[in-house]
Amino acid sequence: MARSTPEIPNASMADIAFLLLTFFLMTTTVASDKGLMIQLPPPPEALPPDTDVEIPERNLFKIQVNSFDRLLVEGEPWTASNRELTDKIKGFILNNGQDPTSSDNPQKAIVSFKTDRGTTHKAFIDVLDAIQAAYHEIYAERAGVTVDRWREIASDPNADPQARQQYDKGRGLLPNGGVEIPMALSIAEPTKVGG
Repeated sequence: MARSTPEIPNASMADIAFLLLTFFLMTTTVASDKGLMIQLPPPPEALPPDTDVEIPERNLFKIQVNSFDRLLVEGEPWTASNRELTDKIKGFILNNGQDPTSSDNPQKAIVSFKTDRGTTHKAFIDVLDAIQAAYHEIYAERAGVTVDRWREIASDPNADPQARQQYDKGRGLLPNGGVEIPMALSIAEPTKVGG
C-alpha cells in the first residue's frame, strides 16, 4: 500500500499575505524630500502686460555655466573654488556703491544665474549652493548667529519668538514688510547646446 504525502493546508496563505501587506503599508514611513527651497515667480499670465524692468548693469552679478560645467563669472572664466565665488558674491551684495562697477546697495543687487541644457545637476547645485551660502552668511552675521543656526531658524516655520527676532534682524525686516537684503536670485531658462 502506497503512503500518501501529507498536505499542508494553504487556504489561509492569501489572508496572511494580505495582512502582512496591510501591516507594512500602515507602518512604513515615506521620506518626504523638500527639494530646492526656491520661491518661484508668478506665472506670466498673472503679470500685467509690458512689465519689463530695466536693471542697471552694475546691479547684476552674472554667473553662467556651459554644457561642459565651466563657469563664466562677470564675463570672465572662473577657475577658483566655490568658497571664493561665495566671497565674491558677498562683496557684490554688500558693495553699497563703494565700487562704481558693483551694486548700488543690497536691495538692488541681483545675482543672475544661467546654464546650458547640457549642464550637469551637480554643477547647477554647486553654484546654487555658493550663491545661497553668500546670502546665508550675510544674514547669519547680521543676526549674530552661526550659519548652521541661521539655516535652522530659516527652515523652521514654527520657530520660537527669539529665533524669529534673529531671523528678522538677519534679513533686516522693514516696516513695509520688505527686507533690507532680499535674496534676489534670477535663474534664467537654460539655453540649448549648440543653438
